[in-house]
Amino acid sequence: MWAYESVFYQIYPLGFCGAPFENDGSCPAAEQDGIQKVNGWIGHIKKLGANAIYFSPLFESDTHGYNTRDFRKVDCRLGTNEDFKKVCENLHKEGIRVVLDGVFNHVGRGFWAFQDVLQKRENSPYLNWFHIDLGGNSNYNDGLWYEGWEGNYDLVKLNLQNEEVITHIFDCVRYWVEEFDIDGLRLDVAYCLDHNFVRRLRSLCDELKPDFFLVGEMLHGDYKVLVNDGMLHSATNYECYKGLYSSFNSLNMFEIVHSLLRQFGPENWTLYKGLHLLSFVDNHDVTRIASILENEKHLPLIYAMMFGMPGIPCVYYGSEWGAKGNKSDGDQALRACFAEPVENELSDFIGRLAEAKKGSRALNYGDFRSVVLTNKQCIFERAIEGERVLVAINADSEPYTSHFDAGCGMAVDLISGESHDFGGGSTLPAYSAFFWKCEV
Repeated sequence: MWAYESVFYQIYPLGFCGAPFENDGSCPAAEQDGIQKVNGWIGHIKKLGANAIYFSPLFESDTHGYNTRDFRKVDCRLGTNEDFKKVCENLHKEGIRVVLDGVFNHVGRGFWAFQDVLQKRENSPYLNWFHIDLGGNSNYNDGLWYEGWEGNYDLVKLNLQNEEVITHIFDCVRYWVEEFDIDGLRLDVAYCLDHNFVRRLRSLCDELKPDFFLVGEMLHGDYKVLVNDGMLHSATNYECYKGLYSSFNSLNMFEIVHSLLRQFGPENWTLYKGLHLLSFVDNHDVTRIASILENEKHLPLIYAMMFGMPGIPCVYYGSEWGAKGNKSDGDQALRACFAEPVENELSDFIGRLAEAKKGSRALNYGDFRSVVLTNKQCIFERAIEGERVLVAINADSEPYTSHFDAGCGMAVDLISGESHDFGGGSTLPAYSAFFWKCEV
């Protein structure tokens, strides 16, 4: 699967393009670049080493993208379907895959079928597309009750056991694959989806495109419930998300390494060995990493940890140069519009991490083993037959020298290209990270 050897770049289109929050149908993108703004960022994305883009919602919606109005239409605030088709063509020409956000658990109140229900009530042919009680009422005083996602009545839950609903969604997926050649879907709130729906979606996508990638948003629980041969290829690794920044802020590398050992370690009870989960240090739903890390010198190191650990690394637009945004200021603060990309030492470093990761079988597929672990330092091994890489990180403000059996005498650092001699101990400068590939 191509995704297992890729580096993802996440864009939240409505924020990226500076679209107004409310969709009043005025289509301001007609006077601006809209979604075609992505074309001007392709050079930056390639320099960053990303070879796949995950677009957060871009289908026509009421406001933030997750309250869909039409699964077959690009949001008019972003432009037209033809505009996006050009973006897909340009990305594919540059070897960059395209993954869209599939919000199939719920729709917006502006969704055409729900609007029909509000108007025709029991006479609507779409009544059973939703979970509706005509004898109740909602917060919107509709004179009927319906199930909303987690009690949010602007997010109308779809009946994914209704064959007509399934057919409609699958027809829309087929449309985006056949007309835009998309390469995958990220399933919003995948943990809420009907499991049989997910199995059928996987079968459809396998038929449409053999290497089509399905990744699900999972906040908790056992990832293997959805990530398996018959359902999803991957899920968001929220279990390690908190451990990544917390380990640096508390100077306690035990937290993240113990999570990784639990997930991918050498013991028989390891939970997710062989799975390729989506790794991230931030995204459109959480505080940007530059705003949550207490020591800015840890910024490059947390990315080194993410790229070095098992998983598929995903970088959120803007965070690669240290942009800030705090969840406490609202979601809009996390979904900013930047006039143009910024390139600096951090983005250059991430670019080197990306090239190292993509070019290493051990970093893409290798097992995980902890070699050295202290409060402020960690060295772990990623190994597969024929290749071993030691990921070494020093989060301290002082140098650290470690004596351990590396299993080889010399190595080359995949980040810098410099040679490393393990003889006499390995010294890690303050705030440093290395991907040492052992030379046989």
